[in-house]
Amino acid sequence: MYAVIKHSGKQYTVKQGDVVALDRIDEVKKDAELQITDVLLVNDGSSTVIGTPLVANAVVKVKILGEKKGTKIVIFKHKRRKNYRRKQGFRQIFTTVKVEDIIYKNI
Repeated sequence: MYAVIKHSGKQYTVKQGDVVALDRIDEVKKDAELQITDVLLVNDGSSTVIGTPLVANAVVKVKILGEKKGTKIVIFKHKRRKNYRRKQGFRQIFTTVKVEDIIYKNI
């Protein structure tokens, strides 16, 4: 069984037991349980349900494992012959979650 969820404007394909790095979720502590209700598609092995735009009665339960930083991105600006150079770095913070369960109740 797998599902396609939406979080922070991005789509993720998840299965039970997967560990996924989502964009940072504010004010959530480690080992907390969270329910994601923005489910776009659910497949249980025999049938596929596609939402319009979301699947009703579908929930993905996740457990927060912690936060981590991504790779560094370097932003470098310059203007030729003007002695103008600016170098700046950036590291995105991700929240790592583990998919505990995918629940879909066909009513």
